[in-house]
Amino acid sequence: MKQLPSQQQLPSTRSTEGFDPNAYRLMSRAGGNLTKDEIHAQLPITLPVLTPEQEKLRNEGQRINQGRLGLGYEKQKPVKIYTNWAKPVKIIRKGSTDVHQVSVGQTSTEKQDAPKPVVIYTLRSAIARARAYDSVMVNHISVTDDDQEEEEFVLKEAPTEFEEGGQATVDELKKVDLGTAKDPRPTFHSASLTPEQETEYMALLREYRDIFAWNYTEMSGLDPRVAVHKLAVHPSVRPVKQSQRRFQPELVPEIEKEVNKLIAANFIREVKYPSWIANIVPVKKKSGQIRVCVDFCDLNKACPKDDFPLPITELMVDATTGHKVLSFMDGSSGYNQIRMDPKDEELTAFRTPKGIFCYKVMSFGLKNAGATYQRGMQNIFDDFLHKCVECYVDDLVVKTKQRLDHLLDLRAVFERLRRFQLKMNPLKCAFGITSGKFLGFIIHHRGIEVDQSKIDAIQKMSEPRNVSELKSFQGHLAYIRRFISNLAGRCQPFSRLLKKGTSFEWDDSCRNAFNNIKAYLTKPPVLVAPIVNKPLLLYIAAQEKSVGALLAQCDEDNKERSLYYLSRTLVGAELNYTPIEKTCLDLIFAVQKLRHYLLAHLMKLISSADPLKYIMSRPILSNRLAKWALLLSEFEIDFVPQRAIKGQALANFLADHPVPDEWELSEEFPDEEIFLVEVLPPWEMYFDGATRRSGAGVGVLFISPKKDLLPYSFVLTQTCSNNEAEYQAILLGLGMAVEMKLTQLHIYGDSALVIKQLSGEFEVKKPELEPFWRQAGELLAQIPEASLHFVPRSENGPADALAGIAASLALFDQRPSQIPICERWVLPPPVEEEIEEELTEEIEESLPISASQNQIGDWRAPIINFLRHSTLPVDLRERVQIRRTAPRYVFINDVLYRRSYEGLLLRCLSKEERLQVLKKTHGGICGAHQAGSKLHLQVKRLSYYWPTMLRDAIEIARTCKPCQLHADYIHQPPVPLHPTVASWPFKAWGMDIIGPITPKSDSEQQYILAATDYFSKWAKAAAYREVKATTVADFIRTQIIYRYGVPRYIMTDNGTPLRNRVMDRFCEKFYIQQRTSSAYNPAANGIAEAFNKTLCKILKKTVGTHKRSWDEKLPEALWAYRTTARTPTQSTPFSLVYGKKQSFPSKYNSLPCA
Repeated sequence: MKQLPSQQQLPSTRSTEGFDPNAYRLMSRAGGNLTKDEIHAQLPITLPVLTPEQEKLRNEGQRINQGRLGLGYEKQKPVKIYTNWAKPVKIIRKGSTDVHQVSVGQTSTEKQDAPKPVVIYTLRSAIARARAYDSVMVNHISVTDDDQEEEEFVLKEAPTEFEEGGQATVDELKKVDLGTAKDPRPTFHSASLTPEQETEYMALLREYRDIFAWNYTEMSGLDPRVAVHKLAVHPSVRPVKQSQRRFQPELVPEIEKEVNKLIAANFIREVKYPSWIANIVPVKKKSGQIRVCVDFCDLNKACPKDDFPLPITELMVDATTGHKVLSFMDGSSGYNQIRMDPKDEELTAFRTPKGIFCYKVMSFGLKNAGATYQRGMQNIFDDFLHKCVECYVDDLVVKTKQRLDHLLDLRAVFERLRRFQLKMNPLKCAFGITSGKFLGFIIHHRGIEVDQSKIDAIQKMSEPRNVSELKSFQGHLAYIRRFISNLAGRCQPFSRLLKKGTSFEWDDSCRNAFNNIKAYLTKPPVLVAPIVNKPLLLYIAAQEKSVGALLAQCDEDNKERSLYYLSRTLVGAELNYTPIEKTCLDLIFAVQKLRHYLLAHLMKLISSADPLKYIMSRPILSNRLAKWALLLSEFEIDFVPQRAIKGQALANFLADHPVPDEWELSEEFPDEEIFLVEVLPPWEMYFDGATRRSGAGVGVLFISPKKDLLPYSFVLTQTCSNNEAEYQAILLGLGMAVEMKLTQLHIYGDSALVIKQLSGEFEVKKPELEPFWRQAGELLAQIPEASLHFVPRSENGPADALAGIAASLALFDQRPSQIPICERWVLPPPVEEEIEEELTEEIEESLPISASQNQIGDWRAPIINFLRHSTLPVDLRERVQIRRTAPRYVFINDVLYRRSYEGLLLRCLSKEERLQVLKKTHGGICGAHQAGSKLHLQVKRLSYYWPTMLRDAIEIARTCKPCQLHADYIHQPPVPLHPTVASWPFKAWGMDIIGPITPKSDSEQQYILAATDYFSKWAKAAAYREVKATTVADFIRTQIIYRYGVPRYIMTDNGTPLRNRVMDRFCEKFYIQQRTSSAYNPAANGIAEAFNKTLCKILKKTVGTHKRSWDEKLPEALWAYRTTARTPTQSTPFSLVYGKKQSFPSKYNSLPCA
């Protein structure tokens, strides 16, 4: 057994006397001889101060040996401690008097076969180093006397912290020096590295020592080809020179000192006559020093925002989780390593007590500085990102799945840093660790944890005394809301305190919620990152005033792990939602927040609300449910009803809502009586076996309590006797029954031998049948209630047929086959003419008379057959189509209707009926010769439907002769209009005069005076021989004011009949504003011009051959215009004015109206 060099002169025998190894180590390094008593006597005895716990134990009468608690030396009890691999070592933890035994292995001769030592985590590296000398040097070691009885070592179960991982476990770091004694260059790596690993890391760090910067002078600056910061100040912005600020006299020397540092680092330069001047803002650091910041608020307002995307924090943390080895690096004054554009340097000028300076490098506080830095990092590590490197601005993480590959990844990253001259801050770097802080979270290979410092900050907060302190508390919770289940529900009592005009009253409910959140944070959950190609589980739950969700996923061990907690408070009208709407709202909230997760995975939605799947899959949804269903269409969601609560979820619930000790638990339900007990019928199983020369087969038929049939056929791979085939059949059937976990089963078979042998009436004599009989008995024992029944072959026909099919298919060489069974009848039965006539007469007498006929090719026939008789077409595609669309239809009084999205019933028409409706709607009594799209909408408003409505409507409009003769000539493509909008009906009217019209009407009229309401597009028009000023005033008074009220203003052109003294006096009398359009610009009064054009087209198409009857057709044209939906409003003017749909003729040539 080896010994340390400083211990060569110590006695080799084991002693019960204790000593402090640190004292020996220090003395031996100083050259002292530890075996001489005179040297021992010269050493001063230092008695350390006792801790409060040790002081308490001493006051209780226990003996505390002060000499062995610190680095003091006790001469009387020197002893050499060797590692005894067969016995435990008693170790006292620092700051405590508790003695713990830790087994550290086997004897030194059995090291190669020794198991991994079970040691305390913080001693792992120390024991690993000490094994090289076969001895352990540990502070605070207490060895019992020889005469004391040694306590029995008991192996205890590992604590939960070691199994699941402790909270906020961050690796302990070791400070190393890359320089010399005169020029130290410190940095850090993991303290748990082995000596070999530490040597490799030190060699790599020393090789790339030039990528670190321990001071400003070592920062050469990032290569300008990678990134240069440009301000892009808008030229129209006026420069701002901030007025000079005063500072306390004692701060001026410290400010000048910091400015000198920036000058020495070549970060700033002096500037004269700048156009922009900002002031400095001195900020005191935690160390008491001053940091000089610049107030660039005015300059930032003049700069546009750089929209270069910053990484999403959550995705960055998820991408870093799950790696065994990590290395964290931080840019050394990262912003100052990027140069400013020389043209923009003087824009960053700032005033100091030493003068006016400007930045040569990118400064903190400049707008878009973060985007510029992130763009530079993207250019440098473009091919490394999301593979072995993650970067968020100046925070850099190198990640590796295996420790052996980490040094290779570090070397590649270091080489890239050296190439682009980007320097890292060595005092903020940590290499080769397994867990650490990143973006405010603790990441390691097990998952993501909350930073303990953030939890401590919340735990130390006192109860809020005002709204500001309450908002501060909720702000601390918002950052870690991902880890808190039902945060909105837990913070519900605080909601009323945040409302305006409410006094701040901290009651018991708020106090309980405050303490409940603190208690929850004592053991927050450990979250994980999603695994690729594995479905996600989304649990949702809606409460009365809040909704919550949990995103989880099963890991490789099929154990559910949490990914994300979500919750929100219901506000406003959401509190009045029905429970199912709240559940849907919860789902929408979850998918919107977790969209980046759900788009890449299949999502299984688990909810206790079973109607969710039913409602979201209905073909007809209204209002908000329809909008939500549209939002969910882009996700792959599998709705799964929640059937049971898993143990972990139940445990979490009981932990959050503990049952008080004074409660009495009872297994009985109070005030409940049994009124009815329903006994469901058992399952039935029929089996049979069949043998052929080519092979054998078996058939099994299950009949459920609801009389559903489950037929199965199996081809046996070996030839066998008929009795063996019967046994094979019942064994296969019993196996499936056990897998289905059936509790009641009646078994029927036509083999008396098998039934009697299994029931115990017959003895099994043939040895080849004993294995079958034994296995069948074992399977029957697994079914609680099973009974065997013998039936004749005539009653076992389905199973016999299944077995025969399987036996006949044995010739297919054991390949699985699927045989579709279809219903067909090729030839009609031979019936004589007389009998056929009699049958026809009887059928005609028995059938009721119907107005509609089922024509050949009628699209309604398959749907009617399915709704009335549940029959489906033979073609598979048609069967699927009918099953999918049938729920949208209903068959009432021998008429087929289709449900619309508005909840109305649309009458389904045949081919002749739809043609009749289209022609009458397009050019009939109420027809306006609309275009195809408007004709389609008009027919839908008549409550009719057929699948090709739009196509047929367009075809009717194309084949209409008047529409073709008087259609518009399109010279240029349409452009969006910008009409004047009125706030209520009949507030504003647009007026114009049409004419003179050629030819004149039969009553010698040649002008039309028209007015259109800006809000509803309601139109009025009248025919006149001539239009004078008095005619216009009389039209406004009788047709507009006395019917619809006094308008606010009237829009006209500058025509003489519309703009004169009579109109001025008339408008002044009724307080009407008359507005005129600009000269030679008809578009300024666009609504009037558009109506004139539409009215003329309708009149051209309706007058026919008698052109002089246009004045008689004018009311008909106005009716057609008013009852046609207008494009701007998507409604008819009639419905907007009267608040209801217009009435149409009830019949179109004896066609019933829907």
